[in-house]
Amino acid sequence: MSDLPRKAVTRTAKLAALPLGFAGRATWGLGKRIGGKSAELVARELKERTADQLFKTLGELKGGAMKLGQALSVFESALPEEVAGPYRVALTKLQEAAPPMPTSTVHAVLGERLGEDWRGLFLEFEDKPAAAASIGQVHRAVWHDGREVAVKVQYPGAGEALLSDLTQLSRFARLLGPLVPGMDIKPLITEMRDRVSEELDYELEATAQRAHAGTFAEDPDVVVPAVVHQSEQVLVTEWMDGIPLSEVIADGTQAQRDRAGQLLARFLFSGPSRTGLLHADPHPGNFRLLPGPPGGAEDGDGDDPASWRLGVLDFGTVDRLPGGLPETIGVCLRRALGGEAETVYELLRGEGFVKESVALDPEAVLEYLLPIIEPADAESFLFTRGWLRAQATRIADPRSPAHQLGKQLNLPPSYLLIHRVTLSTIGVLCQLNATVRLRDELEEWLPGFVDPDADRGPVGG
Repeated sequence: MSDLPRKAVTRTAKLAALPLGFAGRATWGLGKRIGGKSAELVARELKERTADQLFKTLGELKGGAMKLGQALSVFESALPEEVAGPYRVALTKLQEAAPPMPTSTVHAVLGERLGEDWRGLFLEFEDKPAAAASIGQVHRAVWHDGREVAVKVQYPGAGEALLSDLTQLSRFARLLGPLVPGMDIKPLITEMRDRVSEELDYELEATAQRAHAGTFAEDPDVVVPAVVHQSEQVLVTEWMDGIPLSEVIADGTQAQRDRAGQLLARFLFSGPSRTGLLHADPHPGNFRLLPGPPGGAEDGDGDDPASWRLGVLDFGTVDRLPGGLPETIGVCLRRALGGEAETVYELLRGEGFVKESVALDPEAVLEYLLPIIEPADAESFLFTRGWLRAQATRIADPRSPAHQLGKQLNLPPSYLLIHRVTLSTIGVLCQLNATVRLRDELEEWLPGFVDPDADRGPVGG
């Protein structure tokens, strides 16, 4: 597949075939069991084939299909280990690569948006894309002033494709539910649909990236490439090398994993406080681990894990939080860790997490929350796939009291993106298998987490 299929009938047919494929494989599995294969072996083969078809289709279609695949990819840690392997392989393919669009199409977009003499803007331009994503692909180039740059070119018809895919995917969202235990896929798709216009607007993306690049310009831990040029469907930013986070997840040392995890948590909580914006697309393809500080050996040892920095890419989706993250989040966390069930319950009701028509036991609500917020209470916490699977299983199992209580809670629209980004970041931390001092970041950056009337110390103590 070398181009973005734009005809609605083509894309719809490919997506509509997915549920039929699921049903067909179930029949195939039944035949295998009748033929004598063990149920366990058949189930594993069935899941392998399902993952293969699903993510091959999502990756080929790009647009909203691939975007959903990338969003789901950070939650593979929640899958049972015996089936996570096939999904992990299929999902990670979406995080760094996708079929490229033809060179002629790229040149046509550049000519239309940058002018017929667009080549004069570059000293060099590589036709082969360096990376591809849901609505555009990135080419490495050298700007006319000698700077190495990344040129992001939007796929023609990307908006139409995004809306078409997400509409179609929402029709069988329930079939995707087993991919991420404990997570309702439909609201995720709805939220993506609501943000299509922002995702396509490179001017908005450039504005968000400039805000982050300016704020983090002198930061020792986080690097954001500067915006060089922006026009409709084309965004040029400074090039950033480094180790993709997907490679750290696959092959990184423990020191790399821990440092990447710490910086990812720091960026999640410090970004809104410092820029008034929340980077809302935290899948591994959007982050790099950069060894050593700028300026060479006199500034420090580039091999020292403490000197590694986190590079952040892709500001196409952001949540605008002028006052930073809501203070209620920090206060609720602090009160919950302190065991104040009644106070937490009233705060949640006040924010709309518990609807007026619903009455819940405050102690049961606290019992539901405490395992999830455990990382915020520890001096340092090891995020593992096993821990995330345990949380997902607890919430997804219909026999579990946590499942019954969770169904009665409500997620207010203003918290939807914050909730998704936090969950996604935790998913990545578990993929990294990183030990993170999360409480340090919360105390530094999360409004309300530190009691203003008490000396800073252990929150739960």
